[in-house]
Amino acid sequence: MWEKIADIVLKYRLVFIVLLLTITAFMGYQARKVEMSYDFVKVVPQDDPEMLFFKDFLQTFGEDGNLFIIGLKDSALYRYDNFRRFQELATKIQALEGINQVISLPTLQDIQKNEAAKRFEVKPIFDPAPRNQEELDSLLKQAQLIKFYEGQIWNHDNGATMIVAALKREILGTSAREKLVLEMIRLAGEFSAETGIQTHYSGIPYIRTVVAKSVKQELNIFLILSLIVTLVVMYLFFRSVAPVLFSVILIGIVVVWTLGTLGILGYKITMLTGLLPPILVVIGIPNCVYLLTKYHQEYIHTHNQQLALKNIIKKIGIVALITNTTTAIGFLVLLTVDISILREFGTVAAINIANTFVISLIFIPAVFSYLPPPSLRNTRHLERRNMQRILDLFILIADKHRAKVYAVCLVLVALSVVGMLRIRAVSYMVDDLPEDSMVIKDLAFFEANFAGIMPLEIVIDTGKPKANRDLKRLRKIALLEDSLRTLPYVSPPLSMVTFVKAANQALGTVKIEETYALPTQSGELLTIERYTRGQKGQAGELARSFADTTGQRLRISLKVADIGSLRTDSLMKAAILPRIDSVLAGTEMKAHVTGTTLLFLKGNDYLIANMRQSLFMAIGLIGVIIGMLFKNIRIMLITIASNLLPILMTAGMMGFLGIALKPSTALIFSIAFGIAVDDAVHYLSRYRQALKLTGFNVAESVRIAIQETGISMMYTSIVLFAGFIIFTWSDFGATQALGALTSSTLIVAMVTNLVLLPCLLHTFSKGKEDQADQDEVAEEIDAYIDDKG
Repeated sequence: MWEKIADIVLKYRLVFIVLLLTITAFMGYQARKVEMSYDFVKVVPQDDPEMLFFKDFLQTFGEDGNLFIIGLKDSALYRYDNFRRFQELATKIQALEGINQVISLPTLQDIQKNEAAKRFEVKPIFDPAPRNQEELDSLLKQAQLIKFYEGQIWNHDNGATMIVAALKREILGTSAREKLVLEMIRLAGEFSAETGIQTHYSGIPYIRTVVAKSVKQELNIFLILSLIVTLVVMYLFFRSVAPVLFSVILIGIVVVWTLGTLGILGYKITMLTGLLPPILVVIGIPNCVYLLTKYHQEYIHTHNQQLALKNIIKKIGIVALITNTTTAIGFLVLLTVDISILREFGTVAAINIANTFVISLIFIPAVFSYLPPPSLRNTRHLERRNMQRILDLFILIADKHRAKVYAVCLVLVALSVVGMLRIRAVSYMVDDLPEDSMVIKDLAFFEANFAGIMPLEIVIDTGKPKANRDLKRLRKIALLEDSLRTLPYVSPPLSMVTFVKAANQALGTVKIEETYALPTQSGELLTIERYTRGQKGQAGELARSFADTTGQRLRISLKVADIGSLRTDSLMKAAILPRIDSVLAGTEMKAHVTGTTLLFLKGNDYLIANMRQSLFMAIGLIGVIIGMLFKNIRIMLITIASNLLPILMTAGMMGFLGIALKPSTALIFSIAFGIAVDDAVHYLSRYRQALKLTGFNVAESVRIAIQETGISMMYTSIVLFAGFIIFTWSDFGATQALGALTSSTLIVAMVTNLVLLPCLLHTFSKGKEDQADQDEVAEEIDAYIDDKG
């Protein structure tokens, strides 16, 4: 079959080149449709009970993650001129298209009663604006009496305050959100320049915007860097322009096809799919290395260019198909995860790994058939003394020092297990950003002054309609809020209780702090209900945001600090949930905790569990392929063992270095394993063919396999290492982890496949017996690998 494919490719090479370029033009057109993703990563499946409840919450009470926050802490803010500019800033933000509401100290609304109309009215405290410092100080004292906002937008103890801008739901997942956030930052920057007062930014829309913008920038940077680094390494290997130049063109085609695939499938560029072009550059280069190295080997052997080109398709085709399949499996297993962002990543990666295989097998032979045959200078890389010395060392180790290798491996396994036991699974909401990022620093500002900004919601089903008019139930909820108020890392709550307290304060003859409390009698609560019945405007919207239309389900809105998944989970299980159970025990009221923060916790656990399952699935599928290929359980187990050691060592290294197990690091193992096995397949394919040539002499076959595949294995491993290591320059923890851990895993895998694998073959291979077992399954490989190949 592969001989026929080789004949067709070379006979119709011009047609194939034109076809590839035509498809590339089409894919380039499709790539124009690709858009950036502005949505928050949705990890929890859409049909999960917690996700369904959260969707119902959003439908009933509105968004919990739509707030952009500007924070300030400077005594100079309360000087008349600066405060006036602060008020202008809040007014300008309120006027922007896409802003639903702005809450801030200068625009603070006071609930007041209109006795004549029997309703509440909301009036700005600072309207009319103060005309001098004396009036400002007087109004600030009045603002302090409004306890509803205490600890929410104004810290009375240290003067820290913030502007909270609620974005409209319809723009949250669009590019308009980025433009709006950047415009608010620009306005705040102008205020800061005029007053010298530092501003801090946070909120989920802001974090999403920063991440989306950085992903867009890094897509271009890493695509260029991956090309430069891998191709410089290739030039150092081949010392010739043609292999590098046409590898660049081939990889350029792959990148265009990758972006085109995103466009055709309607996928957006996310933090993961944005990495696919540079990742496929790195993965695609080894195909070029293997094909070009084989081409040079064949030409030296045959001195016939056309025959050499034909032989690389015949002899590399089946092996390249298998190795690309094992690589694709590392991504394909992500399709079993019920998480859209991972399925999209796995789908596009697998499709374009297959595309890379087809493009490489056609493009390299077709193009090089038009070029002059390789010169002696071009093929000199096959005889480099340094490389040969390394290969001779590997051969010596496998032949004479197997016991030492096994001893070292056992020590490494033991150390790795110890390291693995130290791994902690922990993530943060802003986990992927560096510690010196302004997002992290600003988040620390809000946590220090306002407990945090990550939304956490409690929905209480009171078991009775119109519970917002039931004083007994409101008192019970007030007890719960008082209990939650004492917790660290948790902001003061906002709820129907706090609204009723504010309304009760407004009903008083004089507004004093002591009247910010629940009514003492049911009649007073009925008065509040009459004043809010059919209420329109901000007071009515505020009341409706804390209760559903029946008044049976009530909302308690909290903010928590980003203290990490472990501590947040502990806070939930050891403090929040027990206090809820304790206060509501013996009542018919039931509480359900939800919100973006809770779904993050659940999504983190869900993702890590699925990544663990994906790794086992990848190992199983690759094991089956190797078992079917070589028809030998020993060979399969030897291969798996050789390539599991690097994975195990990476896990141990994570434990010793304190690298947490999180979605970004859990993703690495199945991908790295799929890539690492490629070298083992190349080596074993040559080893099993060498058994026939040597009369089933295991030692000699091991030597031949190292000698003839070792250089390509080292070349490709160095290329992969150089390609992945550049990701450590990223601003995102996920990308840094992908680069550092994958590159180190692949280098270790190269060593184990050139040292441990040959040692295991020496010890456990049965020579003729193994070969006999394999003949029925692997005849094609034998037919296409000659005694030099």
